[in-house]
Order: sequence, then structure tokens, then C-alpha cells
Amino acid sequence: MLNLGPMRIPVPAVMGILNVTPDSFSDGGRYDSCDIALRQALSMAADGAAIVDIGGESTRPGSAGVSEQAELDRVIPVIEAIRNATDTPISIDTSKAAVMREAVAAGANMINDVFALRAEGALEAASDLGVPVCLMHMQGEPRTMQDKPVYGDVVAEVTAFLEQRVVECVTAGIPEDLLVIDPGFGFGKSRDHNVELLANLRQLRVRDRPVLVGVSRKATLGDLTGRDVRDRTAASVAAAVIAVTRGAAIVRAHDVRETVDALRIVQAVIEAGE
Repeated sequence: MLNLGPMRIPVPAVMGILNVTPDSFSDGGRYDSCDIALRQALSMAADGAAIVDIGGESTRPGSAGVSEQAELDRVIPVIEAIRNATDTPISIDTSKAAVMREAVAAGANMINDVFALRAEGALEAASDLGVPVCLMHMQGEPRTMQDKPVYGDVVAEVTAFLEQRVVECVTAGIPEDLLVIDPGFGFGKSRDHNVELLANLRQLRVRDRPVLVGVSRKATLGDLTGRDVRDRTAASVAAAVIAVTRGAAIVRAHDVRETVDALRIVQAVIEAGE
């Protein structure tokens, strides 16, 4: 089990992706009513998701931001509905301090921040709330991050950034055992950068913090397979398996059932070889 303060989840864990947005790259508009989002969350929990990750603002390449109130209007009713229906841990995928606070008050158990608590007030909010936090690396910001990402050594630079963010979070009063790190596949990275990060995932050793990997249905998988975004389940599962065999503790997935089944096989084989 992975202990993140009061939150305990199995390892490896699948984090089910639930975007309550009109414009997310893969499932935008599919779950933008509370009833439909709740059904999807319960379905993912039944399929084995250890965490349901709720996002109310698209961070796909080229996406524009939304107002704080718009994001709150999207996510808070969904979080409340899920919390009333199940004890499955809920993560709020946001960079806004006010959304973090309101989401946790509504029943969210974790913060998943693509800006790694660098937005105004986010670090203070996370410190006050005392819930687990995932810190993600991103070069640039969503609107422009995929224009021309450049690295000298992508693994070393991502690791150094995450190390710095962990230190700053601990200095701000967030217990180290609440922190999870995410190399940020597809966030300011080319296909080759993403492949190199996945191949060298074990090198992302940041104070023994657990690693979360989110590569489900992403453009790199489309580039490698030639498949459309809605036809990347096999590629996504393969990437999840590779990530776990290279040390990932949590994988984000759109296709929860298929990913859970694959990782059960992986875990059984790992345990048999120990």
C-alpha cells in the first residue's frame, strides 16, 4: 500500500480521468453534466480505479484558461455527488487556490496540479489543506507548451525541477509524505522527449517520492501508432505497463478497466519474482 498521509491506496494504483469540460483533448463534452459524470465515476470505481481525478479546465496543448467561477461551477457539484455516493478517493485536477480549497471542502482528498503549486496562492492553500498533492513538470504553459519544446537533457532537467518543487513545498510546511511527482508527459515535450522519459523513469528519483504517470491517449501514442485519439486504448495500456515496470506507483487512465486488468497481471508477475 502507498500511504499518502491519511490516504492509503494500492500499488500500482489506477487514477481514473474524469474531465467535466467541453474541450479536453480526448473526452471533452462527454461528462459535462453532473448525472453523467457521477455514473462515469461510479463505473470507474467499480472497474478498479483507486482514485477518481476530476478536472474542470482543459490543459490540452493550445487550450485557453477558464475563470475561477466557471471551474468551480463545473467541479464542485460533481465532487459532492461522488462523495455522497462512494468512499473512493477523489483528486481535484486544478492549479487555482480557491478551487483547491472549495474542492477539498466538498470532499476531495487530493490535489493534482499541472503547475506544481506555482500559481498565486496555490502553495499556501495546499499547505493549509494538508491533503496529498501531485506536483507535475511542465515546460511553459498549456497555450504554448508544445510550440517547440527544447531540453539539453530532458530526464535531468525534469528531475531537477521536481526536486526543487518538493523542497519548496516542504519548506512551505507540506509534509514530504504527502507529495507525489509527475514528469508531465505531453506537457512541453516532444514525442522523443516523452519516450526518453518513459524509458528512464527510474532515474526520476526525487527523495523517494512516488511517481504518477499520465500518458493515456496522448499525442505521442498517436504519433507512434498512427491511431486516432479515440483508438489508443492498447497503446495507453502498453504505456501504463511500461511505466509500472519502471517504478510508477500511480497511472492516470481513461480506460480504467483495461488498465486495471493489465496491471494486475504485471503485479502478479512482479510478486512471483520477488
